Amino acid sequence: MTDMREITIQATDIEALAEAEGRIACLIPGDGKLGTGARRLNRLTKGAVQRAVDSERFAKMKEGDLLSLAFPVGLAAEGVDLVKLDRRCDAQDARMAGGAIGRAAGTKALTVLAENGRHTEEVVLGVALRSYEFTARKSEPGETPKPAVIHCAKPEDVEAAALPRLAVAEGSLFTRDLVNEPANVLNTVEFADRLKGLSDLGVEVEVLDEAKMEELGMGAFLAVSVGSETPAQLVVMKWNGGGDEAPLALVGKGVVFDTGGISIKPSAGMESMTMDMGGAGTVAGTMRALAKRKAKANVVGLVGLVENMPDGRAYRPGDVLTSMKGDTIEVISTDAEGRLVLADVLWYAQQTFKPSGIIDLATLTGACIVALGNDNAAVFASDDAFGGKLLNAAKAEGEGAWRLPFGKPYADLIKSDIADIKNSGGRAAGTITAAEFLKCFVEDDVPWCHIDIAGVATTSKDTGLAPKGATGWGVRTLDRLVRDGFETE
Repeated sequence: MTDMREITIQATDIEALAEAEGRIACLIPGDGKLGTGARRLNRLTKGAVQRAVDSERFAKMKEGDLLSLAFPVGLAAEGVDLVKLDRRCDAQDARMAGGAIGRAAGTKALTVLAENGRHTEEVVLGVALRSYEFTARKSEPGETPKPAVIHCAKPEDVEAAALPRLAVAEGSLFTRDLVNEPANVLNTVEFADRLKGLSDLGVEVEVLDEAKMEELGMGAFLAVSVGSETPAQLVVMKWNGGGDEAPLALVGKGVVFDTGGISIKPSAGMESMTMDMGGAGTVAGTMRALAKRKAKANVVGLVGLVENMPDGRAYRPGDVLTSMKGDTIEVISTDAEGRLVLADVLWYAQQTFKPSGIIDLATLTGACIVALGNDNAAVFASDDAFGGKLLNAAKAEGEGAWRLPFGKPYADLIKSDIADIKNSGGRAAGTITAAEFLKCFVEDDVPWCHIDIAGVATTSKDTGLAPKGATGWGVRTLDRLVRDGFETE
């Protein structure tokens, strides 16, 4: 995977500042009071730091904004970045400040003067997340970011808090790499092979092939695969870090490329369908994060990997499929394929692992983007308490999520005249009817959430914590959910 910036944490060493290379970032509270490191920087730069802090521009800056001094006198560093961050800031502001620092530094060596601020571990997370660039497919891959050193007052405490956050950052970058890869590189077999590598971290990985899935009766999942030359794969990743309790199950849609099948998509924009495995990418990144930080919880991740292609053997609109559950499904659109994959994987997860709760993630519907844009994922919950915990985790991590409703009028839209249900209810309430379809494959007594990440899995512009491309949305939220609600003492 893309190399993450190496970050070390140490006690503030003001004597090292003059010779520090690359860039120096300094956190400055809104009142402009300079800490020990900032005062040292000010002396070395002949008062340039204080003049910048006293400026009207600094006064107008918001929390997390950055003001740069280029090639300051008295320093080996080529730039000093003054970041406005109150000592009583919240975690999100600290995280975004770290993102601004990471973006300004690029691949250059980095020194951060965190002083005595709160949430320094979130600054560290922001630096790690925003130092990412995906360059693996360029003829000249980009340079690995040089190390960063965080100077702070209580390095032992900060390091203890930062190490789990760095594990989450690594999981997020793993997700970004998977989602950014083109489909001719990351086909179903290569995807499964990369997930097998999680065994090095203690994750138990099992791959079910098409013969095994046929034996299990996964007629919905396998129908999506028949038009492709690459075989479907169901990858099961088990992290057993807790006691004897039932695991939390995470299920991800992994359509490595989606043409729409016989219901083929318009050619304009089809190249973006390499990201249709975003749900599987998020599950994989979460499992990596949990294993990396040795989470004291039992979690199983299941991802259905498939390619949706038109072919002489491909499934058609009007076909009737039989799911692993036994329900029959009338195919209205072969471009509503992700829910067919998830239907069988959800049922398998419940029958095999008897989970305490289940969450699925999928780039499922374009209607989700129409409804919520690119700032919020759509969340559906069969259990209010479970859904509330998920939404609280997303809020704590600054990942946008908004709950949408279920209801009989929506369920009625997917009734079929010739089968038990149909796989599309048409344009109206498309995100909700897709969730209603999945709900048919979740047992009534199993707490379940469905997250449609179609609008948030990738971004068309740089953001505070990610460059253009894959965002890694959901890894932080799911890790927080496990940390707050599923870990044993």
